Amino acid sequence: MKTARILHTMLRVGDLQRSIDFYCDVMGMRVLRSFDEPDDFSLTFLGYGDEADTCVLELTYNYGVDSYDLGAAYGHIAIGVEDCEKACNEITAGGGEVTYGPAFMEGLKETIAFVKYPDGYQIELVERPIDWLS
Repeated sequence: MKTARILHTMLRVGDLQRSIDFYCDVMGMRVLRSFDEPDDFSLTFLGYGDEADTCVLELTYNYGVDSYDLGAAYGHIAIGVEDCEKACNEITAGGGEVTYGPAFMEGLKETIAFVKYPDGYQIELVERPIDWLS
């Protein structure tokens, strides 16, 4: 499977527009494409770059379902950022909630933070050098 790669992570959401607003306005992503199956479900793919080059996030809204129980096995989405403290300040200024950090993790030799998504999921920010992110 040397030619395989992760394409996307999917989250079911209870309010699609609120989720799009959060990921675009607070987390800095952009909408890449959308698909709607009337009366059944709607999909929106978001990311920091083109799907051909990077893993993206798929938001799935199932019509008539406004909330989900968070799975106990689910952990978080991790997003690489150049400056964790700056990213946390921007997220807070944009209305997001930083629940942990930024903090340097001695054992991992990296700075991390956690942001709470409006539906309760956690997003981990991991500080990486710009050359690693490009």
